[in-house]
Amino acid sequence: MNSSIVLAAETARPLILVVDDEDAICSSLEGVLKDENFNTKRALSGEEALEIVKTYRPELVFLDMWMPGWDGIETLERIKQAVPKTQVVMISGHATIANAMEALKRGAMDFVEKPFDINSVVRLVNLALERKEQTDSPDIKISNDRYLSKHLGFSSTGWKGPNYGQRTIKESLVIYGQGLHSGIKSGLILEPLPKDSGIHFAEIGGSEPAPVFVDFVGSTDFATTVRKGNTSISTIEHLMSALHAYKISNLLIKCNGEIPVIDGSALRFCELIESVGLEEQGGDWYAIQVQEEISFCKPGKVNQDGKLLIEQITVAPSDVLEIEYILDYPKPVGRQVAKFILSDAETYKKEIAPARTFGFIKDIERLQKAGLAAGGRLDNFILIGPEGVVNTQTRFENELSRHKILDLIGDIFLLGRPVLAKITAHMTGHSDNIAIARKIKDFAI
Repeated sequence: MNSSIVLAAETARPLILVVDDEDAICSSLEGVLKDENFNTKRALSGEEALEIVKTYRPELVFLDMWMPGWDGIETLERIKQAVPKTQVVMISGHATIANAMEALKRGAMDFVEKPFDINSVVRLVNLALERKEQTDSPDIKISNDRYLSKHLGFSSTGWKGPNYGQRTIKESLVIYGQGLHSGIKSGLILEPLPKDSGIHFAEIGGSEPAPVFVDFVGSTDFATTVRKGNTSISTIEHLMSALHAYKISNLLIKCNGEIPVIDGSALRFCELIESVGLEEQGGDWYAIQVQEEISFCKPGKVNQDGKLLIEQITVAPSDVLEIEYILDYPKPVGRQVAKFILSDAETYKKEIAPARTFGFIKDIERLQKAGLAAGGRLDNFILIGPEGVVNTQTRFENELSRHKILDLIGDIFLLGRPVLAKITAHMTGHSDNIAIARKIKDFAI
């Protein structure tokens, strides 16, 4: 065969660079990539890798976290400085979630652990090739279609309340933690988005974001989950509650499937938002101001005293968001009532954000059999037994009902806009909150 034809075929195939100081690792990964018809090069050091990137501009770099000389983080930074659009996947057999999230914050597109799964490697290569074609955004493309713009309050809508203007955070944030239900060690990246973008969730390394809107709620079983295509992000309610309180309209949220539970409250999210500050973006962002009463009601469960619990939520006109939550469990919890007016973020941070999620010992086994609560620890939720709270001191006398308000503030923000209404809720949960949000949407938009 003509040598020029061979050379043309080689250069036509996508080039993947493998960087690892262990020659065996390079050979193993190169073998997988060549079997999938990719062209490869290898580098045994960060310095060598940088020269190859500058000369050959590979579509993707697999970069070891731990190397002598320049380590993976330093090599990543130098590659991004030299050729910013280079896609980099970090690899390691013993990195912590903190290491991985630090790399992602500095521009890596994903992280993969040794030993390699062939399907994961091929998926990441294909994703890198897709991203190369997105010249306007090296990460994920946010859709600003008319449908979404209307629903997120960037244009004139029904039940139009005050125009708060748009805002985002001033710089990116990284949060570490563990998923409450999955139990997976998790990280979270919050990134500013331009005006008229809205709030979007994306999986780390994923290419299709899920907008924060009730139309994309996929599940409300013990937590709220948004889904679009292959993207699925769960336990979003605590973060959404804080974003509602701070009236953040444009934000990209990346994680690996579940928002970290932290201590079971929203307080840490508030502290992190305040640590970087807010950027006012101007433009339009109209609150939804409820103009007539709407209600949702359904029979709940029969409690241990044989009493049928009614789940009911009513939304009525108001100039502010005011919520009254009535919680009515058998002893040792009993009846708890909490009332709150969301007047400003500071009041929210003091009165609602510290309230933690809770669960009952009698329900833990059932949840675990369902594959949930795998990340529940004694320091990230309130555990209640036959005699009362068994693992902590409550932060408020009515902490449980305050946490229900926290959840409601988060779930109702899945309308994509601040809500002004008087809400009265009795024994409701995520499914009821989303049901009333959908009713408001039908009236207001």
